[in-house]
Amino acid sequence: MILINGVAEDRINISDRGLQYGDGLFETIAYRNDVVEFLEPHLNRLVSGCDRLNIPFQQLEQLRSELKTVCQSLNDDAVIKIIITRGSGGRGYFADKDSVATRIISTHPYPNYPDSSKKGISIRFCQHKLSENTVLAGIKHLNRLDQVLARNEWDDSDILEGLMFDQDNNVVEGTMSNVFIVKSNQIITPSLTKSGVAGVMRAQIIQLATENKLSVQEAVVTQNDVITADEIFICNSVIGIWPITHIVDSNTNYPVGAITQQLQQSLQQLKK
Repeated sequence: MILINGVAEDRINISDRGLQYGDGLFETIAYRNDVVEFLEPHLNRLVSGCDRLNIPFQQLEQLRSELKTVCQSLNDDAVIKIIITRGSGGRGYFADKDSVATRIISTHPYPNYPDSSKKGISIRFCQHKLSENTVLAGIKHLNRLDQVLARNEWDDSDILEGLMFDQDNNVVEGTMSNVFIVKSNQIITPSLTKSGVAGVMRAQIIQLATENKLSVQEAVVTQNDVITADEIFICNSVIGIWPITHIVDSNTNYPVGAITQQLQQSLQQLKK
């Protein structure tokens, strides 16, 4: 199902600034067991992103109503994607102050990744590096060419994710995920001050770790930190937590560690 500004439609105005300039944001949300998971954190991030980009988004209650309509049409688990753009405007970068934001909601089949959360996955390091911009860092904006280029570096179905570096060769995130490493019982996730997406699931895991009295910090993470870690896992709102058991570039293997399993269990309890 697709709704554009509340109307069942699958076409958008060619002058929409989301199409023209990537002038907008998006959220990808899991719908499981008749529940929109972590809806409020997703909506809060969406509103915060609009504020940071100065997009005049005043339709939050309309969006909530449209989400209810979409959920009523679902019979199975699904992925819900929300896109907010600045709306339509003429040619040129200057934005009309009276433009009305465009709301797009689409639903997609829930992906099937058998045993990935239990057995772990193989990953690789990407060659393409993330662009850096302190103003845009953390926002889930529509400009995702870095991720597109990185993700198309491989087509091996046995490799489910690639880790991306910043311009200083520090690990920041995966193409579709945030990353955590565990070293000497210390949980570390890369700082996102220059690039990367501050994921909703990332924030949930930091909170869960704190509640479980596990040491967690945001810091610079080098490639060597990753290779020599005791445990590694990635996360996003659809997959939850995936343990990393193998990095193909360095031929490094890891166990599905105790801290990773503890956080997976805490996350499952949080969703109930």
